Amino acid sequence: MTTENLLKKTVNGSRIRNILLTNDDGIYAPGLAAMERALRRLGDVYVVAPSREQSGVSHSITFLTPLTVKNVFVDDKHWGWAVDGSPADCVKLGTTEILPELPDLIVSGINGGLNAGINVLYSGTVAAAIEGAFYGITSFAVSLEYNENEPFYKAADIAVNVIEEVLQKIEHDPKNEHETKKHNTGIGQLLSSENHKISGDLYNLNIPFSALSNPCPEVRIVGMDVTPEWELFEGRVDPMGRPYYWLSGRPDPRQPVKKQSEQLTDIAALAQGFITLSPLNFNLTDKIKLKKMESWKTTTWNLSSQNNSEESTLSNAPSIRTTVGVDETKNSKLRERNKNTHQ
Repeated sequence: MTTENLLKKTVNGSRIRNILLTNDDGIYAPGLAAMERALRRLGDVYVVAPSREQSGVSHSITFLTPLTVKNVFVDDKHWGWAVDGSPADCVKLGTTEILPELPDLIVSGINGGLNAGINVLYSGTVAAAIEGAFYGITSFAVSLEYNENEPFYKAADIAVNVIEEVLQKIEHDPKNEHETKKHNTGIGQLLSSENHKISGDLYNLNIPFSALSNPCPEVRIVGMDVTPEWELFEGRVDPMGRPYYWLSGRPDPRQPVKKQSEQLTDIAALAQGFITLSPLNFNLTDKIKLKKMESWKTTTWNLSSQNNSEESTLSNAPSIRTTVGVDETKNSKLRERNKNTHQ
């Protein structure tokens, strides 16, 4: 079997026909264009991406307003669909409405900036891949360390090489449960199939900037670092006298320093210049704690109200009012800080 033919395989041994590509940086982001070009060698690429940047929206979806979709053309050739919604919206709409049949692969990226550690939970890029896994489709989130001169095309080639390797390993893994063959019969019928996988394989791929200049970059399969960040807000005052805040972050100083012997995580591996590949799971159940809580089933729960008097409850309700801004003392401190910052 030639390399070219091998690359046209999915996890269930059938040819990759359709690939759904999305991101959270928006449909005009250079990382998306680079990924689209690199993925062409695997199959037909359908670009369904947000019409504007959606960084940090996590797994939000749109249901209170309609989703508008516009065709995007490059050099008079249809290139993709711009959705006025979140990355998860794009995967939902692309999978169920836009693509001619269910995609064999979903890729989200390339994101301009790493999505590692606890930031995975905030990432729209990762959320799009998770949405793909909901449908039982193998999905990848791809991110590149931020740099003003990001060579996305180099990162895209690396990413597709990693994706190829993963797909081949899945295909030849005897323990892998093959997906049901995807027919163009609609998402409802597919998900109701008894043999259909409940979730697809889900991977988070991060590429450090230093790996792009390495002729033989190394990949580390690592877990997600869950060390929380120390939330820090930069407080300022606008010309109208209203306070505003910029969120920044740094490692939580209250966390103990990790020992060298501890298992390598995505954050540590990226700091060492390794490309990181992390298998993820969207099932947030704490199975260890769930097991411990099984004994609670015999507990008698006392859920009676402490005070059943409606009149008493209403009389104790707080009086709520809203004002713009913060107290003048804090405003003065913010103005002084702004003045010192710009001197």
